[in-house]
Amino acid sequence: MTPRTTTVAVVGAGPAGLVLAHGLRRAGVAVEVHERLSRAELEATARAGVLEHRVVEYLRALGLADRLTAEGERHGRCEISCLGERVVVDYGALSGGVRHWVYPQQSLVRDLIAAYECAGGTIAFGSPVESVAPDGDGAVLLRTAAGGLRARYAVGCEGAHGVVAAAFPDGAAGPQRRYPYDWLTVLARIDRPVAAVRYAVHADGFAGMMPRTADVGRFYLEVPAGERVEDWAAGRIRAELVRRLDLGGGDPRPGELLETGVLRMRGRVAGRFRHGRLLLAGDAAHTVTPSGAKGLNSAVADAADLVGALRAELGGAEGALDGYQERRTEAAWRTQEFSDRLLELLHLPAGLPPGQREFALRLRLERIHRIARPGPEGAEFARAYAGAGELPVAGVWPPAQRTAVASRSTGR
Repeated sequence: MTPRTTTVAVVGAGPAGLVLAHGLRRAGVAVEVHERLSRAELEATARAGVLEHRVVEYLRALGLADRLTAEGERHGRCEISCLGERVVVDYGALSGGVRHWVYPQQSLVRDLIAAYECAGGTIAFGSPVESVAPDGDGAVLLRTAAGGLRARYAVGCEGAHGVVAAAFPDGAAGPQRRYPYDWLTVLARIDRPVAAVRYAVHADGFAGMMPRTADVGRFYLEVPAGERVEDWAAGRIRAELVRRLDLGGGDPRPGELLETGVLRMRGRVAGRFRHGRLLLAGDAAHTVTPSGAKGLNSAVADAADLVGALRAELGGAEGALDGYQERRTEAAWRTQEFSDRLLELLHLPAGLPPGQREFALRLRLERIHRIARPGPEGAEFARAYAGAGELPVAGVWPPAQRTAVASRSTGR
């Protein structure tokens, strides 16, 4: 059977894949998107919910942020507690006005899917790509349940263990780190909204409280590496959150636990983001811990960059995709360094005796005060934390150039 043809095959319909598909279709590039999950499963998966300033501005420029900006909330401050002191970091003021938006990832995914379909695009849900391999003409052959697909480029946006990364000769292997602790993750009903992200540096382990919606919050608890969620009863989780976060009468209290799990804390950057006509973006290219809320935001930044790189390459600018590899690798390491630095602030080294533990806590409290004060250190933290700057907004090719690119990509 003769395989179908497209210019770009996108594997994975998370934020990276959807933003990439939007940008390419706007430029007149033929795109086919495959997602292994059903639509209902994908749209119900609760994940991140904090979007950087630059990401929301990018989505707004593409006309994809109407519901986000209407229903989401802007946040410009966080709290870090340590040794009984709660320090407010007004990063909105320290950064010169750069703030986050709080909006659940599953809501953003629903918005992007609806907008993509409204614009005439289609997504193959429940359609995993089974294999990816180069063909004899320099293109890429993908095998799906619907048959063969021949693409000029294939982009893996489906996670670190996806089929596109597996098609790299070395599986796109790169350096990684396994942290000496894990995070218990909790989605819980709350009796009042979370006004600001709260981090707790505690002698018994880190805890965190993040806003999601008016009646649901995301909570984290540091636990020993390899811990099982089955060892944590609901009552124990709630009590430990209240204790470590020092939740008082005016603070949100976790009630019904809607979802619990254990996040294995890892950082990873792929050795390569490109192998010939195979490309990686988002979690397929790098895995970052939730510290600093950078995963979703890095994925969208990859997609924004790749839209421009693919457009340039298809338009005849040889080497444009090599620039993507260089830029995103550098950006991935900057993100890893920020996340790692924040983790080091929030966690104590394991096994410290009591005297050294208090010493370590006092050092961290001093560092917390430094990033909360006006000045270069506070401004640098605030801008990196909130995602200052801009993502490239690729323009749409003129009709004549769009036609020429479409002809080259299909071989006409």
